[in-house]
Formats: sequence, structure tokens, C-alpha cells
Amino acid sequence: MVVLRHAKAAWPDVPDEDRPLAPRGEADAPAAGRWLREHGVLPDLVVCSPARRTRQTWDLAQPELGADPRVVLDPRAYGADAEDLLGVLRELPAGTRTALLVGHRPEVRDLVLLLADERESEPLARVREKYPTSGIAVLRVPTGWAALAPATAELTAFAVPRGTAAGGD
Repeated sequence: MVVLRHAKAAWPDVPDEDRPLAPRGEADAPAAGRWLREHGVLPDLVVCSPARRTRQTWDLAQPELGADPRVVLDPRAYGADAEDLLGVLRELPAGTRTALLVGHRPEVRDLVLLLADERESEPLARVREKYPTSGIAVLRVPTGWAALAPATAELTAFAVPRGTAAGGD
């Protein structure tokens, strides 16, 4: 399972769910896709918040994957808390091998901390410290989706890929 925080967003005078990516986010989102491909973390299903910045993050990351997973825009992934997101994940089809959730902070951080077992690790310490934009958490889920529960997944990696924005942003 993979949890991706959307890339850096701009702050124009629009409703929160309509905020677009900033130039740095437009560079970082493809870098997130490249990181996933280079580390062999290829989802077969993506659950994406319908907010503009999450959809743009996925749209820019996906071409770098070399894969074309099914995408579900789930309104519950916008403004949900960690328990609500856990409920969304429990509903994933049983045949889903690797799911990727594209969401928001603080919810994605809270979800990873909820799911991660108590094993101390460098990735877990980094997630506790900060979950920056374009942050990617990779968790090993030993159960089926329906049985997913708090403290049952192993956080195996945490990365924050960065791209090169035009103009040096």
C-alpha cells in the first residue's frame, strides 16, 4: 500500500478544493511517479481525493510510472480523518495487490501513523516529524483489505521526491 500526499499547491483566492498545484508541485509530482517506478512500487488501483491538487498530482505522476492503474476519485478522501480513510481502504476490492491513496495532510500522515505497527524505524520517525508535500509512505499490509486495522502494517519506506521546477522554484 502507498500513501502519497499531494504535491505543493498554490494559494489563489479559490475554494480549497479548487486550489491548483504551484510550479514546484508541477515539478515534484512527476518525480514522485519516477520514485515509485524506480522502487518497483506500482499500484494496480489508485484512490484519489477529487480536489484539484490531488488530481493534478496523480495526472503528472502517472505517466512516469510505466503503468496505467485504475483510478477512483473518492469524495470521502477529501476532508476525511484517518479512521474514515481506513474505512475507504477496507472497501477496496479483494484482488487489489497494491493500492495508492492520493490525499491531504494531516489526514495522510494520521493514516500512516494509525496503520503502522509499533516497530521503531527511520521511516516512521520521519513520518512523525513531518509529512511534506509529495511525501510517499510505503506500507506492507499483511491482511486482506477488509481486515485492515490500526497498527497492523509495516512502514517499509518514506520518501520525498523532488523535481526541478522551471525558474529554479
